[in-house]
Amino acid sequence: MGNIAIVILNWNGRKFLETFLPGVQLHSRHIARIIVADNASSDDSVEFLRSTFPEISIIQNASNGGFAKGYNDALAQVDADYYILLNSDIEVTENWIEPVIKLMETDPKIAACQPVIRSFHHPEQFEYAGASGGFIDHLGYPFCRGRIFQHLENDEGQYKSSIEVFWATGACLFVKAHIFKQFGGFDEDFFAHMEEIDFCWRIKHQGYKVMVCHEAKVFHVGGGTLPKKSSFKTYLNMRNNISMLYKNLPAHRLVPVLMTRLILDGFAAFKFLIDGGFKDFWAVVRAHMSFYRRFNDHRKKRGKINHRDVSCIYQGNIVIDHFIKGIKHFDQLSSQMFTRD
Repeated sequence: MGNIAIVILNWNGRKFLETFLPGVQLHSRHIARIIVADNASSDDSVEFLRSTFPEISIIQNASNGGFAKGYNDALAQVDADYYILLNSDIEVTENWIEPVIKLMETDPKIAACQPVIRSFHHPEQFEYAGASGGFIDHLGYPFCRGRIFQHLENDEGQYKSSIEVFWATGACLFVKAHIFKQFGGFDEDFFAHMEEIDFCWRIKHQGYKVMVCHEAKVFHVGGGTLPKKSSFKTYLNMRNNISMLYKNLPAHRLVPVLMTRLILDGFAAFKFLIDGGFKDFWAVVRAHMSFYRRFNDHRKKRGKINHRDVSCIYQGNIVIDHFIKGIKHFDQLSSQMFTRD
């Protein structure tokens, strides 16, 4: 199966390491090296690792550059055929690695993959960050097979197939190391949130595939670094989504999509304000200001991408489908709407 490295990015996560690292060792050390990359933690994570898990390698990043730079810095020091980027708040299961690697080895065009992600606190449910594979609609709104916006489905075997998806979750991302390095890893300007979607989109431009493997599953706590209700998270999601769209949309879609998103983001901002969420309202404003301020940087990044039509983009409007039509389950969406952009 090649040289496999599990790399866990940690920032002030001693409690998660203490809880979940023994399980990672139990179910993984026979097949993969385990490395913890510490992102300049201010707690005693590193001391704890050295005293409790001396057999686990530690990479200490000089600063906290977020998820994106943290992994880029760490993986530059790791020699492997496959990287497994694993959140510290994930409980792995027996045989969680082998089926994914076997699937990836069936096709040289498969560059990235994820297992099924279920909730640690509600094990019967899919988990927000990935569920059974990620998608976006033609306006750039992400959703999952098993999760549309905040609605989480129970895993009742309805998605018992390994399929091509648009994006694989960064919470448990399997990626071929040479491809990760070839494409420069994550966009470090994203800091955190949506960098994995941007990465998957960029590799899809070059004809690579992203998959979900239904035969493997893990359980994710979620919200371990930033709480779900966080204006900073709102800011990152809004800013990074617009940046990602500008970088990756084909020319004929760029202006209409960005203009539509500008209007919809405005509605979202005022909805936050009406609901008393001034910090979230201001986060949306700041996100757009940041995009305009760094427009030249985004333009240079866009110029380096060889844009092409890619698969697995939903040509409907997931906002209308969910909030107006009341669609809550992925399998209620028409499969004929998943065409090339």
